[in-house]
Amino acid sequence: MRLSTRGRYAVTAMMDLALHNQVGPVTLADISTCQDISLSYLEQLFAKLRQANLVKGVRGPGGGYRLARPATEITVADIITAVDEQVDATRCQGKENCHGGKRCLTHELWTDLSDQIFQFLDNITLDRFTARPDIQELAKRQDILHHRPLPKSSAA
Repeated sequence: MRLSTRGRYAVTAMMDLALHNQVGPVTLADISTCQDISLSYLEQLFAKLRQANLVKGVRGPGGGYRLARPATEITVADIITAVDEQVDATRCQGKENCHGGKRCLTHELWTDLSDQIFQFLDNITLDRFTARPDIQELAKRQDILHHRPLPKSSAA
């Protein structure tokens, strides 16, 4: 099973947003530059994230995006689901037609694995992951490199 670029980029962008949420709205251009994700691709992802009520846009000068809910309430699974990503290790996308139109011998194994992966991702909130010291250090380095304002937790 592989998580597509769509899911990976959405999680990366949301982590960037969570890390900088206290500084103010974050532009997609900033995320694009710092995370090396195409701006047009981010626009597509953020349309889906906005529909899922994970982000909200702020218009005008100094505008950009903010988290629509506290980072304590947004899980990695929420993000992946919002961008239409499937956490599915089966060959049949859960349709049970993987062996000549019927369920294959190992279908339940792969379904159980998919469930375990989803539960794992559903137990990781943005705040929990972005609070990790290694993530804080990486974010601080990126911010310094790209001349972004440092969040208070990273400024020390």
